[in-house]
Amino acid sequence: MASIRDMLNNLARDYAIAWSSGDPEAVAGFFAPDGTITVNRGDPFVGRSAIADMARGFFDEFVDLEVRCDMLRWAGTHAIFVWTLEGHHAETRNHVITRGWEEWDMTADNKVQSSMWWYDAEDYQRQIDGA
Repeated sequence: MASIRDMLNNLARDYAIAWSSGDPEAVAGFFAPDGTITVNRGDPFVGRSAIADMARGFFDEFVDLEVRCDMLRWAGTHAIFVWTLEGHHAETRNHVITRGWEEWDMTADNKVQSSMWWYDAEDYQRQIDGA
């Protein structure tokens, strides 16, 4: 039987792979049916359908999107997934590299119940704009 450490490290790796796949349903599959994502204290995306739609927006913006897991930390059912997002913006063609993290609350069956995303939105937009 895999340790909690191995299971969560595999989960983080597979989540980054899903984000790099271009498949919004693959991303949404990591969440509980009523799971949520809240980005920089914005309105939450609630449920797998809304999460898939949010992911689809990123895939439309970055056709070569790559997400890497830089680090994972956890305590009980809470985890921190530190990531790097990289790709070329579909409209401006500018190369964007942004870093951030997600704070996860996990369910008993190792799905993400809630994710709080954090990243520097101003720097992200500056890179898109090429400023």
